[in-house]
Amino acid sequence: MVIQTFQLVLHLAPDPYLLGFIFFSTICSYSFHWWLSSEPTVTPSPRTSWQLKHKHLHLAFFVFGLIGAGIFFLYLIEYWIWLLPAVFITFLYSAPKIPDRRFRALRKVAIGKTVFLTLVWTYVTALLPLLVNEARIETEGYLFTVSRFFFIYAICILFDYRDREDDRAKGIRSLITFLSEKGIRNLFVLSLALFAIFTIALWWYGLPVLDIILILLPGAIAAIAYPYATRRFSDLLYYFVLDGLMALSSLLTIMTRI
Repeated sequence: MVIQTFQLVLHLAPDPYLLGFIFFSTICSYSFHWWLSSEPTVTPSPRTSWQLKHKHLHLAFFVFGLIGAGIFFLYLIEYWIWLLPAVFITFLYSAPKIPDRRFRALRKVAIGKTVFLTLVWTYVTALLPLLVNEARIETEGYLFTVSRFFFIYAICILFDYRDREDDRAKGIRSLITFLSEKGIRNLFVLSLALFAIFTIALWWYGLPVLDIILILLPGAIAAIAYPYATRRFSDLLYYFVLDGLMALSSLLTIMTRI
């Protein structure tokens, strides 16, 4: 997704140091999140059962990711002011899992985890490459960033829908735990509609029609999958298909440039 931003917005070769920092930071943050996830779930799955039995692996990957991110951070130290917000927002996503009453209190923050997760994915994959390359953010960059935000938010809505019984049981408040079935569906549709509008608007700023179609394709698949994804919560569907949709357009635009 970061490479796609370099290709479509910056029109530059990807920065290997930034790619390395994001790669190891992702391993670090997700391993930290799942290492802290020790509470039983209302709707158990093979994946959650596995991760509860292998917490030592999450700890090992957390340390591995932390070391790697630290090394690449040194290469990007002059841009620390842009890197730290990503670290802070990522921490806010996992903070409610820390076994301390001050952090557990964050579970009561409305709309919390959905927005935090969407913000960090959007900031890291769309805005951070522009900021680190000291690019002046033009209208095209803003449109691309907002487009990505609403698509990622739509995917996060599905994950929150799957997790809402667990979230209610653990006292985690999010917008999805408050809304009715109709309200959740309307929010999902609105997110995809805004995603499509901002993506199509990129055509006025010179983005090729083929690239716009490739960006829109995962949104169309997500819309088709919504009825099924709100009834079936398999690990394969969520962690392969839906998670994979976030990177699909990136892979396709990269392939068209090989």
